[in-house]
Amino acid sequence: MVPVNQFHHVKGVRDFRAYVGHFKMLSLKIAGGFISNVARYSSRRFICLSNRSLAESDWTKSSSNSDDTQEEADIPVSVTSGGTEKTINSVTLLGRVGSNPVKRGSVEHPVVTFSLATNSNYSYANGEVNQKTEWHRICVFKPFLRDSTIKYTSKGQRVLVQGRIIYGEIKDSDGQLRHTSSIVADDVIFFKTV
Repeated sequence: MVPVNQFHHVKGVRDFRAYVGHFKMLSLKIAGGFISNVARYSSRRFICLSNRSLAESDWTKSSSNSDDTQEEADIPVSVTSGGTEKTINSVTLLGRVGSNPVKRGSVEHPVVTFSLATNSNYSYANGEVNQKTEWHRICVFKPFLRDSTIKYTSKGQRVLVQGRIIYGEIKDSDGQLRHTSSIVADDVIFFKTV
């Protein structure tokens, strides 16, 4: 193992980059424990670290290899125990509710939906500031969260939504296929209105 407290043993830019990468990996493991695969780009080379700690041989190999024409076949691939690559689909939105939540769907599969507005500010060279509003469709499927969303959320209220984005297709009244996107909420945090 490469000790975190041996910063004085780092020599040169390449060793420093590898050391910083090792420190970031340790920080991520300590911070959450749930991040099993860490990948970062360093020295024009992709370095993948799996569930284990970075061994000294890995650190030496990634930091001392000066061949910048390394073939992609030599790059390690990090997969989960099931053999599939880990991915992340995470969305966090902080904005204002555009419409009161509505309960939809069937009795077996109810869903609560509402719209959420977020703003982006743009400054121009002449000093003019422009604001663009993006509207997001929020869907709440979790039973307890559905009930509390209906009870505590109203138009104009400030909320924080954490969840994931999903895409779908629907046919409109003219038979045309439309692409849709929605945020499936895993958590909705309600802010008090003053």
